[in-house]
Amino acid sequence: MRIYVDIMLVIQREENRAKPTRIMYGANLSYDRLVKHLDELKGLGVIEEIADEDDRFYRLTQKGIDFMNQFREVERFATAFGFAI
Repeated sequence: MRIYVDIMLVIQREENRAKPTRIMYGANLSYDRLVKHLDELKGLGVIEEIADEDDRFYRLTQKGIDFMNQFREVERFATAFGFAI
């Protein structure tokens, strides 16, 4: 779960338009693991891939944005009770 969130955080930090290399370094993943997790996130419908001429980008879908908002709420709630997520 944390890896998914890290990937989605990188995409958000990049103004919802992140290249695979930026995500790979930002989430501290190998290329093989990155591809696997990106495919899983696309399958869940929380990110989408956009091809722009020679480049490839990823962005959060509305479902992904909603997930991140809810995740932050859960994280704040857990932190208030001394739990780390």
